[in-house]
Amino acid sequence: GGGGQEGSKTTRAFDLNIQEVLENWEVEHALREIIANALDEQVISNSREINLESDANGDWHVRDFGRGLRIEHFTLNENKEKLKAPAGVIGRFGAGLKDALATLHRRNVDCLIRSSAGTYRLGREHKAGFADIVTLHIEYDDTPNDMQGTEFIMRGVTPEKMARAKTLFLKFAGEDVLESTPYDQILRRPAGMARVYILGVVASEEPNFLFSYNVSSLTDSMKSKLNRERLNVGRTTYVDRVKSILKNARSEEVTRVLIDQVEQRSVGTQGDEMTWIEISQIALNLLNQRRRVAYVTEQEVQSRPDVLNHARSDGYQVVVVTEQQKAKLETQTSTAGPPVRTLTAYVQEYNQSFQYQFVSLGSLRPAERMVYDLTAQLVALVGVERARCPDVRISETMRVTSDDTEGVWDPSISAVVVKRSRLASVAAYAGTLLHEVGHATSGKTDATRDFERVLTDYLGLAAAAAIKG
Repeated sequence: GGGGQEGSKTTRAFDLNIQEVLENWEVEHALREIIANALDEQVISNSREINLESDANGDWHVRDFGRGLRIEHFTLNENKEKLKAPAGVIGRFGAGLKDALATLHRRNVDCLIRSSAGTYRLGREHKAGFADIVTLHIEYDDTPNDMQGTEFIMRGVTPEKMARAKTLFLKFAGEDVLESTPYDQILRRPAGMARVYILGVVASEEPNFLFSYNVSSLTDSMKSKLNRERLNVGRTTYVDRVKSILKNARSEEVTRVLIDQVEQRSVGTQGDEMTWIEISQIALNLLNQRRRVAYVTEQEVQSRPDVLNHARSDGYQVVVVTEQQKAKLETQTSTAGPPVRTLTAYVQEYNQSFQYQFVSLGSLRPAERMVYDLTAQLVALVGVERARCPDVRISETMRVTSDDTEGVWDPSISAVVVKRSRLASVAAYAGTLLHEVGHATSGKTDATRDFERVLTDYLGLAAAAAIKG
């Protein structure tokens, strides 16, 4: 055996040189590193599935069938092989194994490691040259074992600890994959916290995410931010990658969730992804593709209720967005992107939908002309002098997209336009005429309290004139 004389067995002590103990690691975090190493070896060596099982004594075995652990693996800080490895490799830092062994030792878990290259046990020895310093060592017996791969045998690990360790892996967590790309996945959000996996291992929990995610394609920036502990990974580490995943999502279920989120704004239950302007814009575009919608801001809801009513009458779903979202949508439309209907765009559509076929007064039938000739008397009833009365024109048609518009004050031609059919009776013509004159003389819009006051004043003046008459 070993490095001694033939026929004798020697065990050498190898100092792990652990400079900093990860105090907040529990047994499951140590198990996570051991399982991750086994999974990585399976990928790199293209060997069969790893084994995770307990024996009759309650000891837990983690076994891979790769190339076998060697003593030099305890010296690596950054594993260059894994850095260059294909997608699916979890580990990047050789320190993970040493941290795991130190944690198991601190948590009173005995660990024996076997591979074709020898047998390794944890022990405490005096540091070479320092008789007063005792450090954690690997007691290494290099007698070959007749086996393939590496086996960790651990005593003192409860089934609950192992179960908790396994749930840290996407492979064992039973997650429902909603959509996969070549490198990243969108997962159905579980009942509790959403999870962000990095390389198949839990990196963070997110209470307000719409989905869970598995990030497998790491940018250089992400690699630099991933810490040795793998715990409490900050959102800034993965937020850009999550945005990228959602930008490329095409599945029906993800699309449906994003569309539903647009409509959740009014009740304040949107997921955190919707606070990212790029993602909210994607959701707004998706809704625009599926339904007839008009996007308005809170300020427009207050100031333009008349236009909102027109939009609803035209069959549009009015959806409230932020000023920032509106600006982004208008920029998209103005730069030849997919057109999206904001209130500004709807107003343009509304105005362009009017196509008049004006009727000359000479072509009116006698009964129609008799009604039209009452115009001056009718506006006088509400105190509008003939000189202040706008031009009143009659049109066969109003809007090409709708036939229910009976009159309009059109500032672009400085005229009240009344549909010819309203000349059928004095009451019909008077109602439409005075309504539109009210807009022309007051500058107030429909469905506002100010315009209600104008109409109320008109009712009072007309009633008083009728009684006096």
